[in-house]
Amino acid sequence: MYFLQKKIIFQPTVLDQDFKFELETPFEEVFLETPDNGRIHSIWFKNKNPKGVIVYYHGNRAGLERWSKITEYFAKKNYDVFVMDYRGYGKSTGELSEEILYQDAQTVYDFVKKRYKERDIIIYGRSLGSGIATKIASENQPKKVILETPYYSIIDVANSWLPILPEFIFNYKMKSGDYIKKINCELTIFHGTQDGVVPLSSAKKLFEAANFPKELIIIESANHGNIDTFDIYHKKIVELLE
Repeated sequence: MYFLQKKIIFQPTVLDQDFKFELETPFEEVFLETPDNGRIHSIWFKNKNPKGVIVYYHGNRAGLERWSKITEYFAKKNYDVFVMDYRGYGKSTGELSEEILYQDAQTVYDFVKKRYKERDIIIYGRSLGSGIATKIASENQPKKVILETPYYSIIDVANSWLPILPEFIFNYKMKSGDYIKKINCELTIFHGTQDGVVPLSSAKKLFEAANFPKELIIIESANHGNIDTFDIYHKKIVELLE
């Protein structure tokens, strides 16, 4: 587990630097340079008169060739969307660590904050990205936070599979349960009852640690990857984005 954890947690696809995205909504590719010579690649969807902007931190599988299409859903609801690829994903480059994930995510948030008022920013985190979103929300003042299939910590998830694992073997701990206590804006969590990757109990534990106002939406029969196929999800998203 010690030697395989990075491969288990991160499952990227790498894109050629000249890869062309084909999307229906107007967008811009953004490259942000980091002090340690890393390069963060992002897609920035733009609308003429957006209601606000969503900063989206995606899950662990694939990269922006997949997540740009998923996040375009929000752009079509008249929100600008800014979604980054983590280092080693897509066109992003550089060495990866938990601290680097947070630093890069904050770099992206700072870029967005210079171009939008923070009261118009919604942070969205899905699966792996929920831990990054929670950390960034805890250190900033977004309007809302939306988490899809989140976890209390990577350790909590791993212990649901193998309860004997000691904490010291984890290079990536992603302790969302600590960070969520510092979030003071509106929080919404989506989770399915049949999630075989992140148990519902981990999301409930995270929810219990959060401050009000908060809402946990448990979707019957939903698993880790199909929450967006349920009507209740779409109805709530429309409500949150009004």
